[in-house]
Amino acid sequence: MKYKLLKNPISFIASSLLLLCGCGEKPSLKTVTGVDIKRFMGDWYVIANIPTFLEKGAHNAVESYSLDADGTIATTFTFRKGGFDGPVKTYHPRGFIRDPKTNAVWDMQFLWPLRSEYLIIYLSRDYSVTVIGRSKLDYVWIMARRPAISEADYRSLLKLLADVGYDVDRVRKVPQKWD
Repeated sequence: MKYKLLKNPISFIASSLLLLCGCGEKPSLKTVTGVDIKRFMGDWYVIANIPTFLEKGAHNAVESYSLDADGTIATTFTFRKGGFDGPVKTYHPRGFIRDPKTNAVWDMQFLWPLRSEYLIIYLSRDYSVTVIGRSKLDYVWIMARRPAISEADYRSLLKLLADVGYDVDRVRKVPQKWD
């Protein structure tokens, strides 16, 4: 599969290496105690994030997960670049569950062999809202099953992020508008 990630492949490789964070090590950020992985599968709207270089200017961002027979997670990340009428961008990273006891510690692989830490640090009881973090506190994703959450819930999640050490001034809402 071909990906037009960057015009400069050296920049892409350097950026990818920055995303890595000792994927074989135990995470330093506390995760949820258990995830029903089948229930976690499906579509998640990206409500807010500290964006990676790929996500800057993203609108209508959606991350979709599907559990494959081999236990890996087929992922489709789709968004419109630069506006609601911008070009559709689609990426297909693969998720690898590193902690099958909790299913809360994953690696994501956008480009072989590079993997990036993916930690489920919050998950609502009804599986309607989740927060994905990283031990480096460099990137974070607030996601929901619907394209919006209440302002009170959003503020509560920002407090959670601040309490674990994130600089919440770097968190940006992702514009979502659906017909």
